Amino acid sequence: MTYQPPGTLYVVATPIGNLEDLTPRAARILESVSRIAAEDTRHSARLLNHLGINKPLLSLHEHNEAHRVEALDAYLEAGESIALVSDAGTPLISDPGFILVRALRLRNRHVVPVPGACALTAALSAAGLPTDRFTFAGFLPAKAGARRQTLESYLKREETLVFYESPHRILATLEALEEQMPARPVVLARELTKTFETFLQGTPAELLATLAEDPNQARGEFVVMIGGASITGASSEQAVDDETLLKTLLDEGVGVKQGAAIAAKLLGGRKKAWYERLLLMKSEAQIKP
Repeated sequence: MTYQPPGTLYVVATPIGNLEDLTPRAARILESVSRIAAEDTRHSARLLNHLGINKPLLSLHEHNEAHRVEALDAYLEAGESIALVSDAGTPLISDPGFILVRALRLRNRHVVPVPGACALTAALSAAGLPTDRFTFAGFLPAKAGARRQTLESYLKREETLVFYESPHRILATLEALEEQMPARPVVLARELTKTFETFLQGTPAELLATLAEDPNQARGEFVVMIGGASITGASSEQAVDDETLLKTLLDEGVGVKQGAAIAAKLLGGRKKAWYERLLLMKSEAQIKP
């Protein structure tokens, strides 16, 4: 057991589904601290009740985190130790806590990680996609245009891409992937460590068909993992740049409909998506002085 001085913040990973995934160390820390800062106190209270732990709880979420720093720092200054937990998994991984941890480190407070469950690593470990390099980008934007732009920025990345996604947006995300990364292998991990844990794999179109056939597969929280871009013989400098191609088509007077067909053939993806991009580029060019 490593000794930590009074006035320590412990960043404690909690189960993402299966309560048996809480580590003995995490349980001991939760029992020993003076109070617990939780993303949702009602949710964390259920875990603590299961463990037979009764500690003061205070909320710390994205809307109040900045305002909690002074109060929590005062507790630490008084010699109390505090556990930081999120609703599930490891705090700060697409969960609150960054503002607090950064502020406390700048004040030279002791901040100690207590590792455990994390949906990101759990999903990757069983997905069958390369894990020597990967990019985790949290949740994709909710709006269609911003989601498309985000995915476009990753089109040429060769490492595995990982996102979190909610059940009410998973179909829209798969449709966006079908437009922009139609041939990529995709693995969906849902309900990790829970009773209905499922891994689905295929192209975006195949996964859309699977979810249409069985809508129950669209329920639960998702980890979306996408195979990286293929490494070709051509260097990145030699590869066709989509913006350059689209601009060239417009400059040469090629119609939007025909240009969309050419782009889809050369770059992949749906003609409809390229059609919309060409229309937007054409309209932007027309309003420039």
